[in-house]
Formats: sequence, structure tokens, C-alpha cells
Amino acid sequence: MKKILFYFTVCISFASSFAHADESLFGYVQGAETLPKGAIEVIQHLTKRWDKGQGEYTAYDTKTEFEYGFTDRFTGAVYLLAQSINTAGLQIDGYLPADIDSGMKYSGIEVSAKYNFLSPVKDDFGLAVYVSGLSTHLDPHSGQNKDKYTVETWLLAQKNFLDDQLVWVVNVGLESTYAVRHPVDGMTLTQEQWPTTPEMEIATLIGTGVSYRIAPNWFVGAEALYDTEYETEVGQERWSIQAGPNVHYGAKDWWLTATWLPQLNGGGFENYTGQTDTNLHLIEKTKQEFRLKFGLNF
Repeated sequence: MKKILFYFTVCISFASSFAHADESLFGYVQGAETLPKGAIEVIQHLTKRWDKGQGEYTAYDTKTEFEYGFTDRFTGAVYLLAQSINTAGLQIDGYLPADIDSGMKYSGIEVSAKYNFLSPVKDDFGLAVYVSGLSTHLDPHSGQNKDKYTVETWLLAQKNFLDDQLVWVVNVGLESTYAVRHPVDGMTLTQEQWPTTPEMEIATLIGTGVSYRIAPNWFVGAEALYDTEYETEVGQERWSIQAGPNVHYGAKDWWLTATWLPQLNGGGFENYTGQTDTNLHLIEKTKQEFRLKFGLNF
């Protein structure tokens, strides 16, 4: 945990040389607004995922985001990714081949583009499209070596009410992934335990959130995500619903958002041996998830 806090502090310290832009009211879903032309925003994401209902499982994901407003309607961003996974006493065929305590490691890079068609302030209704490309070399579930290439396309809608005191957003996305696992050093595993053949996956994602300003600079709200994935061999492989509260504070040149997003329901092609929570999907997901986002803008 000390390593995570140190990494987070270093990223914030580095980002503090920047300043000013658009702030995020939500931890997972997105609004339709883009940065003003010439604006720069630096955001540090820290996500904790834990509890698969058996053994020990805790993962931390970090994302350091550099965002720039090319025009008032078009924003581009680059993200540096890292992760840490600690799992013991829990093996899942195809996903968790062995115990691991990886420590924080660089895991990949992501780029994105966001174009705003309608502004929620100027046009009374906000609409934007968001596209991202992701390349990673570590498996987010097991921490083992795995090459993964993902493209996401999102349609983002936003409606403001009560003179912008209440914000409602709806996101609909499509995710396409190509992935190849590497052999695990020092272990002889069957294709069932750790398949190394290429995989293709397509996921549909739907998210929504509301946020209400309760005092100057302070917003509270809630958000929810539905995620379903289809894989080459088995059809619909999994689905899950996550929902929980969030809180946001925005100062002049910085902001902070915290979201707790536990899994409420889920299922899929199969559960792992010994799983007791059969109403949840715990092979790729966890019971609990928490995200903290810190932004500096100018």
C-alpha cells in the first residue's frame, strides 16, 4: 500500500506544474463536454478492485492522463497505465493460473479522442462521441504477461437541469479486443488452465449517472454500469451490473472525485470451482471496486 501511495503522490506532484479545464463529476461514466481550445488537463486515476469471494484478491490500477483541447469541440488524450495484483489461494482456469504479488508495474498506453456535437449548456442537450485505443502487456486479472489490443467507441449524452445544479449522463459503448496470453515462466499449464491461442472479444457497455450540487464546489450522486462480453468460443461469456455513490469537489484549478462501485448482480458462461456467490460474476470482476480521480487544469 505504501508503494501505491508513493506512486500516487509522485504523479500528483508531477501534475501540479500544470493547471485549468473541465472537471469530471463521475468516476466511470463521462459527460459530453470537451476542453476549451488550448486547455490542458492532467488527471490521476487510482482504482482498487478486491474480493472474489474466495482466497485473497486485491488489485490496483493507475492511469495518468494528459488531455489537450485542440478546438472547443475536439479533445485528445494520452494515458500511461500501471497495475499491481496480489492474489493467493485462488486459481481459476484460463484467468488465474498461480498466486502472484506483482507490485506496481507499467502495463501499457492508451490514446483517445472526443468530439462534441452539442453542448449541454449552449444547446440545452449535450452529445459527443468518444473513441479510444489501448495496448497493454499485462493481464488485468492475473498480472501475467498478456498482449491485449482494445478499441472502444462511445456515444455520450448529457442533460443539465435546474440551472446546471443537476447533471444526468448516459453512455453507450462498444468494445472490441484482440488478446494473446504468454506462457507462464516456470509452469507447465494446459490450454484449459491458461490458453495461449489468440482470442477475440466484443463487449457492449451501458452507463448512466446523476450528480447534484449540494453546496458551492460540492456534488454528490450515483452511477451505474452494465457490461456484457461475447467471446469467440462461448458466445456471451459474462455480464455484470455495478452501481454506487460518488462525491465530487471542484476548486478553481483542481478537482477530486471518488466513486464506490460494488457489483450488484452478474453471471456468465460459468463460475469458478468453489464460487459461492453465484449471482455475481467473479471470474473477471470483483465484488468491490473503488476509484479516486484527481485533476489539475489550466
